[in-house]
Amino acid sequence: MNTPISWIKAYVPDLDVTAQEFVDAMTLSGSHVEGYEQKDKNLDKIVVGKILTMEKHPDADKLVVCQVDVGQAEPLQIVTGAKNVKVNDLIPLVLDGGKVAAAHGDNNEYPDGIKIKKGKLRGVESNGMMCGIEELGSSRDFYPEAPEDGVYVFPVESGVKPGDDAVKALGLDDVVVEYEITSNRVDCFSMIGMAREAAATFDKSFYPPVVTKTGNDEDVNDYISVEVKDPDLCPRYTARVVKNLKIGPSPKWMQQRLASQGIRSINNLVDITNYVMEEYGQPMHAYDLSTIAGNKIVVRRANDGDTFVTLDGQERKLDHDVLMICDGEKEIGIAGIMGGENSMVTDSIDTLLFEAACFDGTNIRLSSRRIGLATDAAAKFTKGLDPNLAMEAIDRACQLIEEMGAGEVVGGAVDVYPNPVQDKKLPFEPDKMNALLGTDVEPEKMLYYFGRLGLTYDAETNTLDVPSFRQDLNCMADLAEEVARFYGYDNIPVSLPRGEATVGKLPYDQMINAIARDVLEANGFSGGMCYSFESPKVFDKLLLPADSEFRKTVTIANPLGEDFSIMRTVSLNGVLTSLATNYNRKNKIARLYEFGNVYLPKSLPLTELPEERMKLTIGMYGQGDFFDLKGVLEELTDKVGLKGQVTYEPESEYTFFHPGRQAKLKKGNLTIGFIGQVHPEVCDNYNLKGEVYVAVIDMPTLVMLSNFDTKYEGIAKFPGSTRDLSLVVDKEIFVGQIEEVIKKCGGKLLESYKLFDVYEGEQIAKGKKSVAYTMTFRAKDRTLETSEVDGIIAKILKELGKLGIEIRA
Repeated sequence: MNTPISWIKAYVPDLDVTAQEFVDAMTLSGSHVEGYEQKDKNLDKIVVGKILTMEKHPDADKLVVCQVDVGQAEPLQIVTGAKNVKVNDLIPLVLDGGKVAAAHGDNNEYPDGIKIKKGKLRGVESNGMMCGIEELGSSRDFYPEAPEDGVYVFPVESGVKPGDDAVKALGLDDVVVEYEITSNRVDCFSMIGMAREAAATFDKSFYPPVVTKTGNDEDVNDYISVEVKDPDLCPRYTARVVKNLKIGPSPKWMQQRLASQGIRSINNLVDITNYVMEEYGQPMHAYDLSTIAGNKIVVRRANDGDTFVTLDGQERKLDHDVLMICDGEKEIGIAGIMGGENSMVTDSIDTLLFEAACFDGTNIRLSSRRIGLATDAAAKFTKGLDPNLAMEAIDRACQLIEEMGAGEVVGGAVDVYPNPVQDKKLPFEPDKMNALLGTDVEPEKMLYYFGRLGLTYDAETNTLDVPSFRQDLNCMADLAEEVARFYGYDNIPVSLPRGEATVGKLPYDQMINAIARDVLEANGFSGGMCYSFESPKVFDKLLLPADSEFRKTVTIANPLGEDFSIMRTVSLNGVLTSLATNYNRKNKIARLYEFGNVYLPKSLPLTELPEERMKLTIGMYGQGDFFDLKGVLEELTDKVGLKGQVTYEPESEYTFFHPGRQAKLKKGNLTIGFIGQVHPEVCDNYNLKGEVYVAVIDMPTLVMLSNFDTKYEGIAKFPGSTRDLSLVVDKEIFVGQIEEVIKKCGGKLLESYKLFDVYEGEQIAKGKKSVAYTMTFRAKDRTLETSEVDGIIAKILKELGKLGIEIRA
């Protein structure tokens, strides 16, 4: 949003500050100022001059010597080569020592302008320079009366006289401030809105335009009728009629104000609609009444498959969700976006229909995107306009038409407004606002701030009436923010937050998550967060077969692109991508984990929401191996009450893992997760080198199996008996199988066991390995006899013998 300070002063006439003071104060009061442009920063000592005489230069055919009246005692002699000037012309003239802007794209070479000094041209003294519009920092886009290549000549009706400030006369002595307006402050997307903010900031009186009654004795309902078939998409539609139109140029002040917004003047009718849109933030549209069949306006949805040619000559494809403005027979405009070619205003128009309406912002945004047409009007409607603004804006346009003599306004207005928006009432709670802000602002001072913003106080109900244009004020905290920005953020004392801390018990699943985080971070892992939407190419990178269940995905209807077009069904891609980023940035060691959902469709096509399951994904490279990661998982399962209950079953079904280095975590028949070394080909797909290990835990299953029902056991009173077993086993046999036998045969007397050695070498037969365990046996009620322990050992060896395991000699 750009606002010229001169335009702001039209509503805040007492505003008398420098550009920097204005910008600083507006920033501190909450308006995000991006910057400002001093339009005349490179212009100095430029006055209006009147050419008194012109004579041919004695030594140059293309130059003339002029005597120019600049309001001084004596005229100045100026030498010029301009061909478009003549005696009695009033022109802008830069005096000796003055500055002009660099013209014709030379701004980079002369960023501070060009200084003009008196001198001689072909031996004849020249005391300044006549200026074209480009040398004054503007262009013919905004001053179409300026010659294409020559000196600017003030029109006779401009009223300027010799010696006047030419920069001021042209409206170039202005400052344009650029703001970044947040989407909730719809009122600030207008000159009136920003002027109201400026008046409140500087504590000055605010004078909005005084809109007077317009119209002749006729009734507009004799000219046009309006029917709104979709009031949910068009809460208000107003219309007025103007006849006996006189199309011509706009007054200079209007052209200059539009120019400050980057809007080129077209004619008085077009300029008025643009002017009111910038002034009020309310888009308007004009139709040639003679093209409207049946003198009727119908606001309705388009039909699927319809096409429509807009004012820019392009054919647009429509559907049922696009709102249209129609007459008695045909569509004549896309609501809130652009009118149709079939009802365009031409110079031969005699009677005009003015439209000012309020359309649903979401519908306009989606329609604009759907048909591929973005306009200034659509951008404003998208933000959600105040319906109460429409009538005031259309009355303002009709007032300008009468003041400019552009036509005769027909009396009355059509106003379809079935559900008027009422001002909100919010309780006035100064104590709560002070507590929130950490301030001690008097209630009277708060009410003074609110009064400056247009809010009124009702003492009987102790409420504030919030005008409909302040759609952002909905609760006490919003009101407190208004107090803070006008009290001054810099005046709010530094204080500690106030309040009572309450300690609550975490939900059970969050407690398990917290335990998992503690375990992982204690083992050097860092938490991360990955996208839930991915590319279908992920499945190929993970070597998943074409019939994999993981490939059955939820497809996003409006994705940002192919790389974000599906919801993930497997959580590996995010962690592998993050590991690859660390690896490619030369991090030698990386340990990462992520808690995130996968989305598993219950049916395809979707008839209900997919199942969302929380997965804990752990990945690492550079330090540690399969058994280090397995140890981390064992620590986690131990912490949640599953010590000794989780088994690791060798697996080969996961294509993204090394076929011989993967396993499932199971408790009974339930699978808790899986662990493995990432397949070398998958590592190549992610540009990872070396060994990478990953584990995935299904958190709902882990939460369900966790058990914190611990029982107290007294300190053992009787001595234990320790035995060591050294066994010779086939290499294919896992120690887990041996431990199952030890636990089963050891029974209640087995207190603990521990693997303390694995050996392969010359002293062991080929294809065999030696494993050694230490076991402790203890009874709670007595000292064990040697024979009891020997019997248990014999039972263990007998069961191990069934697996081909022998005691090592």
